[in-house]
Amino acid sequence: MAQFFSLHPEQPQARLIKQAAQIMRDGGLVAFPTDSAYALGGHTGDNPLLTRIRRIRDVDERHHFTLLCRDLSEIATYARVDNSQYRLLKATTPGAYTFILEGTKELPRRLLHPKRKTIGLRIPDHPVVSALLAELGEPLLSSTLLLPDDEFPLTDAEEIRDRLEKDVDLVIEAGPCRGEATTVIDLTSGSPVLVREGRGSLAPFGL
Repeated sequence: MAQFFSLHPEQPQARLIKQAAQIMRDGGLVAFPTDSAYALGGHTGDNPLLTRIRRIRDVDERHHFTLLCRDLSEIATYARVDNSQYRLLKATTPGAYTFILEGTKELPRRLLHPKRKTIGLRIPDHPVVSALLAELGEPLLSSTLLLPDDEFPLTDAEEIRDRLEKDVDLVIEAGPCRGEATTVIDLTSGSPVLVREGRGSLAPFGL
């Protein structure tokens, strides 16, 4: 049975953030709000977590997972970023974008796309996620909470608890959450390529 935390959307309670971070460190799977839609996430190095997310989402090993990072320097630790890519990242983060980049050796191979060796990276603009990342001191492994056969990602904490109470360890509620997924931009080919149009504007990329 999933735990349920109600957090203030702008000033999340430190006590509950600490508890949520510890659940993640202990291998727990958490549903939490972001600046786009809800996400599933947990500790980056936890292999059983990958299996649980794939089962809930009904996706295979080719599904791109996303690392939620605190800042650009953290992204540069886990992905190869050249000068032009860095300028684009600096101009559009934090925000509702996920960037596909080539992973570095700092990442376990199981997190990377099996053929392309790429990973999704993102710096979210949401106080709850920022507080979780600060408490953890490392990136969060995440995936948009889009269930099989659903057209849109889940946005309501009560509905998530009803549908996933036996599949996740914690649901975090922090007020209304937007129903759009992130805009996904592939930066591996020299110029930006649109993978998925979502909440983030395409204008900064000339798309």
